[in-house]
Amino acid sequence: MDRKLIIGTRGSELALWQANFVKQQLADHGVTAELKIIKTQGDRILNLSFDKLEGKGFFTKELEEELQAGKIDLAVHSHKDLPTEHPPGLIIAAVSEREDPSELLLILKDCVDVRHKLSVKYGATVGTSSNRRKAQLLALRPDLEIKDLRGNVPTRINKLRGESYDAIMLAKAGVSRLKIDLSEFHVEELKPTEFVPAPAQGALAIQIRENDTGLYNFLQQYLHYPQVAEELAVERNVLKQFGGGCHMPLGCYCRKQDGIYRVFTSKADSGEELPDRLFITAGTSNGLPEKIVSYYQPERKFPDKVFISRDISAHSYFRRVLEKHKIEIEDRSLIRTVPIMTILNPHILKDVDWVFFTSKNAVEHFFQLQPKFVQKPKFGVIGSGSEDMLRRNGYFADFVGDNTDTAVVGKEFSALCQGCTVLFPGADSPMRSIQRCLDAETKIVDLPVYETLPAEQVAGSCAEVLVFTSPSNVAVYFEHHLLENHQQIIAIGKSTGKKLDELNMPYKLPFSPDEVGLAEAVFGINV
Repeated sequence: MDRKLIIGTRGSELALWQANFVKQQLADHGVTAELKIIKTQGDRILNLSFDKLEGKGFFTKELEEELQAGKIDLAVHSHKDLPTEHPPGLIIAAVSEREDPSELLLILKDCVDVRHKLSVKYGATVGTSSNRRKAQLLALRPDLEIKDLRGNVPTRINKLRGESYDAIMLAKAGVSRLKIDLSEFHVEELKPTEFVPAPAQGALAIQIRENDTGLYNFLQQYLHYPQVAEELAVERNVLKQFGGGCHMPLGCYCRKQDGIYRVFTSKADSGEELPDRLFITAGTSNGLPEKIVSYYQPERKFPDKVFISRDISAHSYFRRVLEKHKIEIEDRSLIRTVPIMTILNPHILKDVDWVFFTSKNAVEHFFQLQPKFVQKPKFGVIGSGSEDMLRRNGYFADFVGDNTDTAVVGKEFSALCQGCTVLFPGADSPMRSIQRCLDAETKIVDLPVYETLPAEQVAGSCAEVLVFTSPSNVAVYFEHHLLENHQQIIAIGKSTGKKLDELNMPYKLPFSPDEVGLAEAVFGINV
């Protein structure tokens, strides 16, 4: 291509980074370009949150007008800022490789409290102008106060430095691209499967005129990532089906692996409402956005009653989500745990590099022994329930296994603890699913701290959905009761599922072995 191109961009530091990134990619393929800075409505109006701004395309409309007028050759956008309908005569010619779409919660260090989820103190003021972030933050931490935060990435961070907020939330992609040093803050990274990002978050879109076929063919050949575009098409079509824009409290994240689409959706009607989350898999993207949206229709039917084999607190995430839809919860464990150790020999803790917990019962019973560490070890856990229990005892988890398959968790953990001494507090007859994954150089110390006994009474349930949270609960329940024809089963993880397999019982697995994953699984059941 022998013409010099004009790239339209906003003037923020991040927008200029993105435009220069594309400019360099063009140069790498022999094409010269220059930048033209264009101010948008979103740049001019900084005193209003997104839901107060009129229309759509707050950060894109003016760039598109310059493109239509022939004053620029291409516009570089954050893909998530684009409306789902393109203006006449314009198309997306290329989609970039996707930066990690995780979210970062930046916390002033004197506002950190590890006993709480997300590590920010009770009642903290958190800055964000995104209704999507607000809804998901309040779902995890209803005590937080959310305060509007506008401006570019450095401006937002400076407002946190000025202590206008206790914490702020930013997209990891912007921070990574600008290489901002965050060492002065405590940073909580929230993966896209646990805190669902905006559709197309982390990717760039290169927009051109539809009739510029030479430029289109060039960009498709050298700058376009087809699989990323395929995944983003699912996310943006979900947004389109809902008729939303930047202000809608909608998160959607799609990843395609081994030919399977895995899609996470979070939607609320406002930033103050508890969002509904759905995890769904499919072998094709055809009809997938429509199927996802169908779960959110007001006329859909939910189960009347759900049984879960553990006690659920009054303010738990699982309870709040189900009660929002007037689903009755029958929560009772079919087993009980009792301590089998009253004094912990300090010698056991000597030279321990890691302490690993496979359940929150293990965490609870271990810390009841008031362990005294000569040297603080690292901690590993399975699931956010164990992580939360560890937090309540004043410790961070250095490793959190969030996969329902303990073999996957074991493999991930094994890569971290080679040659170390790992203490496994747990039941008196552990399944040892993690221990079996560790290599011969790793020293394993099993420490029985509790035993599991059947509950004194094991009543059946007439609930349409039975949620089992451990193999022991499965064994006890089906020793006394049969599965009714109208009942469906959810197993918290593959170990629990394996026990159901032995009984030839059909079941559904959540994506993650925690209350969020279980609530997603219940929301995804049609009755």
